[in-house]
Amino acid sequence: MIELKKLENASEMLKAIAHPMRIAIVDMLSDGKKLSVTEIHEALKIEQAVASHHLSILKNKGVLSHERMGKNCYYTLKHPRLSQIIICIDKCQNEI
Repeated sequence: MIELKKLENASEMLKAIAHPMRIAIVDMLSDGKKLSVTEIHEALKIEQAVASHHLSILKNKGVLSHERMGKNCYYTLKHPRLSQIIICIDKCQNEI
């Protein structure tokens, strides 16, 4: 049985991901890419402030890590296995 603390942490991460734009961000980063806020907001066709807001939530809940390079901040998945959640979502939606 999984420890309660691990379940609580997983719950917080899943809550953070549980938004269409944040799922899309995790999907974009799921192949190990490092992307900037600009690249993300342009790809998703959302305002930069909206992208920054979603990235902040994901970073604060431990889903993403970031690295500052010059003026830009690049985001990556903190736990690459989170990409499996995206695969599962896609497969489940195909079966509906």
